[in-house]
Amino acid sequence: MTASATPVPGIDLRLSVEAPDCAVDAPRVAVKDCLDVAGHPTRCGSAAFAGAAPAQAHAAVVERLVQAGCRIIGKTRMHELAYGMTGVNAATGTPVNPRWPDRIPGGSSSGSAVAVAAGEVDFAIGTDTGGSVRQPAICCGVIGFKPTFGRIDRRGAHPAQSSLDCIGPFARSMPMIERAMQAMDPGFVPETLSRAPKLARLRTRFDRDVGDSLILPMMAQGYELPYVDLPLLDDAFRAAMTVIGRETALAFGLLVTNGAALGEDIRSRLSAAMAITEDEVLRAEAVRAAFTAEVDALLGSYDAILTPALPCVPPLLSEATDPAKVLPLTRYLRPFNLSGHPAIVLPTLTSDGLPSGVQIVGRHGADAQICAIARWFCDTVPNFQTKD
Repeated sequence: MTASATPVPGIDLRLSVEAPDCAVDAPRVAVKDCLDVAGHPTRCGSAAFAGAAPAQAHAAVVERLVQAGCRIIGKTRMHELAYGMTGVNAATGTPVNPRWPDRIPGGSSSGSAVAVAAGEVDFAIGTDTGGSVRQPAICCGVIGFKPTFGRIDRRGAHPAQSSLDCIGPFARSMPMIERAMQAMDPGFVPETLSRAPKLARLRTRFDRDVGDSLILPMMAQGYELPYVDLPLLDDAFRAAMTVIGRETALAFGLLVTNGAALGEDIRSRLSAAMAITEDEVLRAEAVRAAFTAEVDALLGSYDAILTPALPCVPPLLSEATDPAKVLPLTRYLRPFNLSGHPAIVLPTLTSDGLPSGVQIVGRHGADAQICAIARWFCDTVPNFQTKD
């Protein structure tokens, strides 16, 4: 599969959804097309849902955004059924990465990242089941936040049942990320750090150009960043793949059985996922419990854990079908879907001007603290300074 021959934007369906008393300067927001917007179909980026009936009610998060005074201006393109990492979609069009048009926009929340990077919106909403906010954020050079699992109400999101998926925002600055969080969750109160955070650097493997873009700027500031290990990290990656496969098959497997119109990549992945056994799921759940405890223990000694957002630069569109280029992209993102910890990514550039970034992982429920740490990074490390 290749990108659409005709360049397409991040926003697929243009809308105008707002409260009657919406302010003239209300934030412009776009939401991923797996979230219900009343009066409009939810197609999940798939031709299989081309004839879907209009949603009867807003998803809970959309309703909160409207009540918070936001103006919903569109639904964004996505990797089909939110089950892919490249954002390439032959049915609805592949949104063009604004800064690196020859590279993938990332997935599955591709259009949301593109809409923010292109300045079409003030912030956008995506969903993150295995890195699907954080990975496209870095691919497109913006900030992406996966809140603590369960923090943002998923009613009206598709698939309806998930033990991994988190609704989260994209923006070009930390103040706008925090504004988005306040709109989505009235209980979110931004914090200000009273001291420099105590951070640990996860021992990881990554390409040299990515490592230099992250480590050298931090070393230049003289920050103390001891190495730590999460021995179950790779097991957690594989376990998260098992869980997402089983849950996606339960949600959409009938589309394969019924011969619905699906992209070949999705049909193949769903078919494989339908073969996942109960024993495999049980083993994955055991890893979930052990890995979550491992992360919690480490965060008992540190305010946050740092990892590369991606271990390599995003692949070219011409490489989007190469598993060796695509599968590593969520190596350090997906495990924290399994554990449910909040995680945010900040973009930077390699020496060649290609996308790279850092991930900051925090304690369950410490979403405001993680945002404060990210804001501190943007303020103190020049390479991570972001501007709205």
